[in-house]
Amino acid sequence: MVISDKRIDSGKPFDWGKTSDEYAKYRDIYPEEFYKKIVDRNLCIKGQHVLDLGTGTGVLPRNMYGYGAAWVGTDISPEQIAQAKRMAEEDHMKIDFLAVPAEEIDFPDNSFDVVTACQCFWYFDHEKVIPKLAAMLKPNGKLLILNMAWLPDEDPVAGESEKMILNYNPDWSGAGEHRHPIWIPDVVYNYFDMEYHEEYYLKIPFTRESWHGRIKASRGIGASLTADELLRWDEEHRELLNKIAPDRFEVLHYAALAVLTKKSRYEIIYCD
Repeated sequence: MVISDKRIDSGKPFDWGKTSDEYAKYRDIYPEEFYKKIVDRNLCIKGQHVLDLGTGTGVLPRNMYGYGAAWVGTDISPEQIAQAKRMAEEDHMKIDFLAVPAEEIDFPDNSFDVVTACQCFWYFDHEKVIPKLAAMLKPNGKLLILNMAWLPDEDPVAGESEKMILNYNPDWSGAGEHRHPIWIPDVVYNYFDMEYHEEYYLKIPFTRESWHGRIKASRGIGASLTADELLRWDEEHRELLNKIAPDRFEVLHYAALAVLTKKSRYEIIYCD
C-alpha cells in the first residue's frame, strides 16, 4: 500500500510492501534488554491480551510470545502481515495478524489490557486513533509506545550511512535522531495519563551485510526509492561500508518507552 503524508518526508510516497523481504530478514534487531524493560513494567505478560499496532512483520509479538500474553497484530501493509503470519506459523505461534490501518481498527470495548505501538506511533491520525484505543482498553489499561533509533551524531557508521540516505532522499524526515523522550501529541492526554517514560543507550551488533540490509529495509531507502535508485544506492553503500566498517561492529542506538494509563474519567470525555 502506497502511503503519502505531508507530515512525513514532505509527502514523498512510500510503500512498506516494497521492502517486506528485507524487513523480515534485517529489522528483527531489538536486544533482550529492550523486551526486559517491557516485562519489568508488568506489561505484555501472561494473562494479558495485547494489541500491537503497526506490527510490521510481527517483531514485537513474536519476540515476546514466550512471556505468555495473547497477541493481536495489525498493520496497514498486507505484505508485512503476510511475512508476520509466515514467521509466526513457522515457529508454531498462535498470533492473530490483520492487515488494517490503525485508523480503521474495530474491536469491542474493553478488549485489551495493553496496546503497543513500536516504531510507528508518529504515522497515525491521533485524533481518530486515540479515542478508539481508549475504548478498546479495559479500565486501567495501558498504552505502551516504543522506539529505537541509531544516533548519527554519535556513531560514525550510522552518520555516514545517514548522509547517503539523504543524498538519495533529501526530504527523508527520519534523519538527525538524538536521545529524547517519545513525542506524545496533546490529544493523548485527554484519554491517558503518563505513568512512566525512559530513554537509554544500546549498542546493536551488525555485520556489513546486516547493516546494509537494515538501511535498505527503511522508509528512506527500500520503501521509497525507484528500482534504478536502489541499484545505485546498493553499490555505493556497499563500497562505503567496505571503507569505513569492519566485518563485525556495533552501532550506537537509543531506545525509549512511554507507558500511559487509561484515565478513569475517560468515559465522560469520550461521550462528550
